[in-house]
Amino acid sequence: MSLRHRIQKYRQYRQNLYELRLCTDRNLADLGINRTDIRRIAWAACD
Repeated sequence: MSLRHRIQKYRQYRQNLYELRLCTDRNLADLGINRTDIRRIAWAACD
């Protein structure tokens, strides 16, 4: 994996993380997501 690709992936992760953290607990519950899972889900969405 090139450095450029890693940087793009990390930026996407940070954006996903930011957006998920803005969600209310109710919105996350509607999606079936716990706050403790946000980091894992944000990273998985980058692939």
